[in-house]
Amino acid sequence: MKANKITYRIFLIAGFILVNGFILFGIAQILNYLNTGADRASMFHQDVTKENYYTPKVTWKELNNEGRPMEQPSLQIIEQHYLDAWYARAQSLRSGDTQGIQDVYTKNAKENLIAIVNHNADHKTRIESTTLNHDITLDFYSADGNMVTFTDNNVRTYSATYVNEIFKFDTTEIASYKIMMLLEDGYWRIRHQEKIKVGKTSNSNTQPKKFETVIGLNYYPKDSSWDTFNTSFSSEIINSDFQKINMLGFKSIRIFIGYDDFGGANVSEIKIKKLIKLLDVAEVNNLDVIITLFDFYGDYSVLDWSRTQLHAQTIVAAVGNHKALHSWDIKNEPDLDFESRGEQRVKAWLTEMNHAIKETDSIHPTTVGWSTAVAATHLVNTVDYISFHHYQSLESLPEAYDTIEAKSDKPIVLQEFGLSTDFGFWNVFGNDENDQYTYYKKFLEMQKKDSRNYLFWTLYDFENIPSSVAGIYPWRKNKQEHFGLIDLEGTPKESYNLFKSLD
Repeated sequence: MKANKITYRIFLIAGFILVNGFILFGIAQILNYLNTGADRASMFHQDVTKENYYTPKVTWKELNNEGRPMEQPSLQIIEQHYLDAWYARAQSLRSGDTQGIQDVYTKNAKENLIAIVNHNADHKTRIESTTLNHDITLDFYSADGNMVTFTDNNVRTYSATYVNEIFKFDTTEIASYKIMMLLEDGYWRIRHQEKIKVGKTSNSNTQPKKFETVIGLNYYPKDSSWDTFNTSFSSEIINSDFQKINMLGFKSIRIFIGYDDFGGANVSEIKIKKLIKLLDVAEVNNLDVIITLFDFYGDYSVLDWSRTQLHAQTIVAAVGNHKALHSWDIKNEPDLDFESRGEQRVKAWLTEMNHAIKETDSIHPTTVGWSTAVAATHLVNTVDYISFHHYQSLESLPEAYDTIEAKSDKPIVLQEFGLSTDFGFWNVFGNDENDQYTYYKKFLEMQKKDSRNYLFWTLYDFENIPSSVAGIYPWRKNKQEHFGLIDLEGTPKESYNLFKSLD
């Protein structure tokens, strides 16, 4: 009996200690949460910012000033908090919610912006905007490190205005600003922002190098369809393929860079090294390479433009001087995104991306890989040469050229065309190897007469087609699998020998 009482008391005491432990732990968690919430700078970082959310090109051109020397760590923090303010401003103008700007402007400075946001909301107006570059000169940095003033020159800002969710107009503005920022409770906030100069938008005045003839094909390795730079990337396989292409008498290839595959705004150094290796192998095999910078990208949100700009400029800067580089294809078939993303927005993105590429590489030509000849009449005054795809009959090809030539006299590249040997269970009305041979024979007869630039689709048949390319239906995938000149067993088709005989 006595032993039972002792055991009972032990359980009571243990239970009491355990319950109180849980209570104290809960109180500690609540206090921790409340303390975290009291840090306004932390709140801003949690709610608005994230790594590489906003990546316009920023250049500090001059750091000499009348105050204390600018420390590099402080400069980085000031720059990041300054970009936070532009980002929060754009978010507020887009959404009508002013919560995001509370921690990036001082009390007086945000009043005008809040008034603008509220005025827009009253008139059912919203503005989608982003800045794409900032050239900053430091003017003053106070001795106590709590105030900084600088001039932000040539800020390139794109804005699109919507009323009742209907697009009204867009503008690209070049302006300069006088900025004052104050350090308050650990965070730099804009105290004063004044637009002091508005200039004109301009593109690069440098003429690209002479357009080189394009005769070749669109390329993916046999076992890496739509995924050239994956973990199985092999320079030996690439070299073997390029030797085949060279033996066929071709001098050009087109390759594709997946936006997410290369890391988006955080471009992968590993992928860049693979891209350089591919270009090295192309150079050895006397092949010119057209690089399509954006494949499997379809967002176009204006606030995402700075990220896509960083993606493009990082790649262009890394390989823009390579001898094997022919030109830049900005985006593959962007017109297919017109309906879902809006024609105006897609074309505006292409225009700004062309400008961003030219800022980094003014030598190599640019183009856009439109899905049809009709679509290729867009932006003819923006790009250096015109590219289109044509999977219709060869009889309609002259009309396609006429459509483009009525709008521009720039060089034209038939960037994708071909015929699938997909005859079989899933397509009893499809074509066989003999049909493909007849198709290419007829094209080459036309080519002998017209001397057009072309890239056909493609060297190999592919066994595994991603659903994101051809969908899930087998009759669509099967067709996409059999456009090659070499079948799945590695055996050349009749068309291969047709091209080989021309060498």
